[in-house]
Amino acid sequence: MNIALRLTATAEQSPDAVAVVAAAGRDSLDRAAYSHVTFRQLDRESDLLARGLRERGVGPGTRLVLMVRFGIEFVALVFAAFKAGAVIVLIDPGMGLPSLLDCLEDVEPEGFLALPLVHVVRIANRRRFRRARLNLTVGRRWFWGGPTYRELARARWEPFETVAAKATDPAAVIFTSGSTGPAKGVIYEHGMFNAQVDLIRDRFGIQPGGVDLSGFPLFGLFNAAMGTTTVVPQMNPSKPAKANPARIIEAIEDHTVTQSFGSPALWQRVVTYCEEHQLRLRSLRRAFSAGAPVPVSLLERLTDLLDAEPKSDEAPRQLPAVVRLPETTRNCSCAEVYTPYGATEALPVASISSREVLDDTAERTRTGAGTCVGRAFPGVTIKIIEITHGPIATLSMARELPAGQIGEIIVQGPSVTRSYLRKPLAEAEAKIADPHEDHDATAPVPFWHRMGDVGYLDHQGRLWYCGRKSHIVTTAKGLLFTEPCEAIFNEHPRVARSALVGVIRKPGQAADQTPVIIVEPRSKQFPLRNADRQKFAAELRDLAAANPLTLDIHTVLFHRSLPVDFRHNSKINRERLSLWAANALHGQP
Repeated sequence: MNIALRLTATAEQSPDAVAVVAAAGRDSLDRAAYSHVTFRQLDRESDLLARGLRERGVGPGTRLVLMVRFGIEFVALVFAAFKAGAVIVLIDPGMGLPSLLDCLEDVEPEGFLALPLVHVVRIANRRRFRRARLNLTVGRRWFWGGPTYRELARARWEPFETVAAKATDPAAVIFTSGSTGPAKGVIYEHGMFNAQVDLIRDRFGIQPGGVDLSGFPLFGLFNAAMGTTTVVPQMNPSKPAKANPARIIEAIEDHTVTQSFGSPALWQRVVTYCEEHQLRLRSLRRAFSAGAPVPVSLLERLTDLLDAEPKSDEAPRQLPAVVRLPETTRNCSCAEVYTPYGATEALPVASISSREVLDDTAERTRTGAGTCVGRAFPGVTIKIIEITHGPIATLSMARELPAGQIGEIIVQGPSVTRSYLRKPLAEAEAKIADPHEDHDATAPVPFWHRMGDVGYLDHQGRLWYCGRKSHIVTTAKGLLFTEPCEAIFNEHPRVARSALVGVIRKPGQAADQTPVIIVEPRSKQFPLRNADRQKFAAELRDLAAANPLTLDIHTVLFHRSLPVDFRHNSKINRERLSLWAANALHGQP
């Protein structure tokens, strides 16, 4: 079950196919330069790295932190660690150094596969990482020991025997973003990774030979396991909202990219650039967006950029990937945008296509029904239970809700993770045991994962997302859910987006909050004068009064730029906004 065997199998089947293409700067004429490896080269390079790691003491269960820029070295090191039986630790540096160090200390890593600057920080904090003795440097090694990537990769190649792994053996610890609470290390098993690859491949019909531009490193690893070429663009994956759209489009054109994943923030930049320059993404057959609810307007605009169905599978490779057109009218084609739903602990859960959204669910979303995230992946089961705070020991203690009723979302499936690293309290909060009478006592107890989200299933079995459970605003008249309420205000032509938060009226009375809608106006639409501010706010209150969902929302605040998560730059940080709103209402700075 070792997930690394997927790479070896692809290298045997398609040895000369390109595995990873990475941006490598610009030439004298400002043309993009690229480095690339084939699947055979990638497999052999990971063999060399795995052998070097094994000879230096890395073995099954060794925890190694990987902090390398997304690219060829990143992918090769991950598969090398899997081959050696190590447990790779992936953490987003965007969370900030203090949080990063706390998370890494909790892991107690036995080594770092990292850039020189990371090793400098490691040594400066050596008391926190006493066990980190198995270290490798990607780049120039300075005053510390251990091999460099180059030293191991330039050795004489011999086949490496990948460590055998059971489905339940740990493969990685991947940290959550911490955007709605403390970051937690999620333990991934080899069987879970294999299930993820199968679910994604089969649901979207991904075949070997495709070309994927990945705006998120994890999807680059899926590609290597599916025989798909990964194109690494010139961007910081931790800051998609600041990516240069021209560079993204250039990479699509240079490599005739057929599919691409990006957060809503990344696609927003690409779509806007394409519209301004009258471009269409002709080669793309699939575009994926996740990390936060994708606005209907963005889905509409992105779908417009995808060109008509090619006459054959080879046709896109014979045409320019980006073409200049006089208009961007939506057409009927097989090209599609998908918005998969999931979380670090459970990925993937459900998905829906943009055409189903635009043809069926968009109008309901605009009027406050929530965001439809589609049907469950095969083998994944979704239930809606009554909203409960605190642990639920077994499923028999939860009350399942009927279709159409908003509750807490729980899921079960082969790719759903079962535990956190050294977080027993968080684990008790997030997992619900589901023992069966015929359960094999030697196997792990079946369980459900609590997504931390609220929503409902419609009568067609589709899941509708209504927000995070921790973001519910509790008033004396009942509960207000963020997604349905915000959609009402987002219909105002001057509103870019909005956020619903609750401000506690009196200390100790968390169940009686004042609902506050915080609005980020569109570009050049921020009300500077008091009269304009009052008029804008009055229009928003009129919208609220016309819908029973928002009838009790009277307080309106304006914010120039709503804070977002560091991983996808799309998920609104309502925790920070709640404090900001409380200070604003109480007259504090």
